[in-house]
Amino acid sequence: MIAYLDNSATTRQYDEVTDLMADIAKNTYGNPSSLHALGFEAEKAVKEGRTIMARAIGCSPEEVYFTSCGTESDNTVIMGCAGPSRKPRNNRKRIISTQVEHPAVLEPLNELERQGFEVIRLKVDGQCRVDLDELKRSLTEDTILISVMTVNNETGSIMPIEEIGRIKAEFNREHGTSVLLHTDAVQAFGKLPIDMNGNFRDVDMMSLSSHKFHGPKGMGVLFVRKGTRLTPFMLGGGQEKGFRSGTENVPGIAGTGLAAGLSVRNLKTRSEQIAELRDLLRTRILAEIPDVRINSPEDGVCSVLNVSFLRTRGEVILHSLEQQGVYVSTGSACSSNHSSKKGSHVLNAMGLKPAEIEGALRFSLSEFTTRDEIDHAFTALKNAVETFRKLGSFR
Repeated sequence: MIAYLDNSATTRQYDEVTDLMADIAKNTYGNPSSLHALGFEAEKAVKEGRTIMARAIGCSPEEVYFTSCGTESDNTVIMGCAGPSRKPRNNRKRIISTQVEHPAVLEPLNELERQGFEVIRLKVDGQCRVDLDELKRSLTEDTILISVMTVNNETGSIMPIEEIGRIKAEFNREHGTSVLLHTDAVQAFGKLPIDMNGNFRDVDMMSLSSHKFHGPKGMGVLFVRKGTRLTPFMLGGGQEKGFRSGTENVPGIAGTGLAAGLSVRNLKTRSEQIAELRDLLRTRILAEIPDVRINSPEDGVCSVLNVSFLRTRGEVILHSLEQQGVYVSTGSACSSNHSSKKGSHVLNAMGLKPAEIEGALRFSLSEFTTRDEIDHAFTALKNAVETFRKLGSFR
């Protein structure tokens, strides 16, 4: 039996998405910029994908841009916001983020820091929650951008984006500034309600990644609120209203739109069902496996459970589970090639001890996860942990 519990890394594509993309690739292969019938059909597919995506996040289609991935969306925001600030007439150079962002945010921030920008990285507590008082103290008239993820990809902690938005808006009103707010919502969309004109009305830019909500790989989404100034860094034929040049990925855009629409169907009910399975796994771990530390807060996103199994090594347990058809991770798949000797930067920022970090595993669920998968995964997990400890493999 297969138990796929690594949905934070990537999700199984909806069958409907696969069918649509295959049909478009076969029959709607014109260039959307071409002035003939096949081009018009391709353009129509792009517009439809954009419209559905916009509807799913409660914004105008003109505020939706398609990219190649969530990383490109994050980089576009951070580098695009920094661009205008290099002008001599503008000395605003501070950017505020957190210590637990995805590498797609951390790395461009590191690069800007090398170029002379001031980067403030807010601390988090033991539940991976950001300190809003520190945010307030960090805001200055030199600030150009706040970038805070909506859901942490390793622990599932939900950041207070609505409150951060209100803090930003109030600061701008009081000081006559134009600080922008960006959120990487890659792990949030399809699990939490997102309405750019409702609960996210104070968010200026948002990044999404299609393959995290059962869409195709190689597709990202970037929301940019109307009136927000960003400097594009992909120049060429002027596609995406000149914001992101390059021939559009028509099957990918259509598939992303469809996946977005499917992901928000009955959102509350589906999220509750996923949370019920996550809680079942947490309960069984706490009841039957001693010496563990739950790293995910109880009020975290429905799909993520991060647990440290003391006196084990997460990577060894991972491969043991793999042999039983259970697929999990030790942290972010996107940062596995850049891990430091200290392990997860997120768990380090939360103050975990080295032994707790070394024994950490992330279980991430989706709407396709079943009770049988959870039962199978738990049985394999319990056996793997007990075997490791009995063999005295830990030093």
